[in-house]
Amino acid sequence: MGQIIFIGVVAGAAVTVMLFAALASGSLIPVILFYLAPLPIMIAVLGWHHIAGMIAAVMAAAGLSVLVDFWLAVTFLLAVGLPAWWLGYLAQLARATNSAGQDGLEWYPVGRLVVWSALMGTVAVAVAVPHFGFDADAFREGLRHTFDTLIRVQREGQEAVAPEITPPTDIGRLLDVLVVVIPPASAALSTVTNVFNLWLAGRIVRFSGQLKRPWPVLSDMALPPFLPAVLALAIGGAFMTNLLGILCGVLAASLFMAYALLGFAVLHTLTRGHNARSFLLAGTYGAVFMFGWPLIVIAAVGLADATLGIRARLTRVRRPP
Repeated sequence: MGQIIFIGVVAGAAVTVMLFAALASGSLIPVILFYLAPLPIMIAVLGWHHIAGMIAAVMAAAGLSVLVDFWLAVTFLLAVGLPAWWLGYLAQLARATNSAGQDGLEWYPVGRLVVWSALMGTVAVAVAVPHFGFDADAFREGLRHTFDTLIRVQREGQEAVAPEITPPTDIGRLLDVLVVVIPPASAALSTVTNVFNLWLAGRIVRFSGQLKRPWPVLSDMALPPFLPAVLALAIGGAFMTNLLGILCGVLAASLFMAYALLGFAVLHTLTRGHNARSFLLAGTYGAVFMFGWPLIVIAAVGLADATLGIRARLTRVRRPP
């Protein structure tokens, strides 16, 4: 038990340092540290015990409360700390079944971990809503004021350095776009970072020999069959003009990203054994990274697989090598 407490304290201190560095500097590396903040918590859970992860989350929140702000610490605990602990805890769940693998256990499915990551991405945005307002108009106005302040500070800094090259900007139109785009985009990004941190934590713990769970075949993951209906309801609810509509749009963006991850899994399965597999995968990832819009096609592929069973059909018709 002493080792578990020690690991939790060390992981919590690491999270506090990473977040404090991210908040104290505006350069790129601290921003990366901000998105990697859940990683030590997940490592503590996967490598040792879920109690160690809980201690790490609470210790990190306590450190932020002392060094920065109490309400920021509460927001971190609800939006980052506890979700990181929960994902790591679920990844360690297993049950004995007759159809289990070589270790005699059936582990918590990867697809459901992706769904939980999407739900945690929605929670991360929902927790931040009270900081801006408790209804749709107040939320949009508070978010607009925040972006307006940030943009004006940045423009004043640019004008002080090089006033002759500062481009004119229609701040009003830009703010209108940001107020609509940022909440769902933040949820989608949070979904990706949750999945990436869980994958990276698993890799690190596996390399150290502490991972109890066998490494799964990620390209075989499947999402729950009821999820398309949830996505459809979220998209329909996003057309409402109240705060619930905003949250429905956030949930839709998170689930969209979950289906994009499923689409990549389908792509990995379809190209398995293909001579140009590396070229096709690298080209697809590069196109998504550079242009963004191909992600819509990848998500559509994932949704098609969830409803039509593309990988199952391919497995039945594909001949052995």
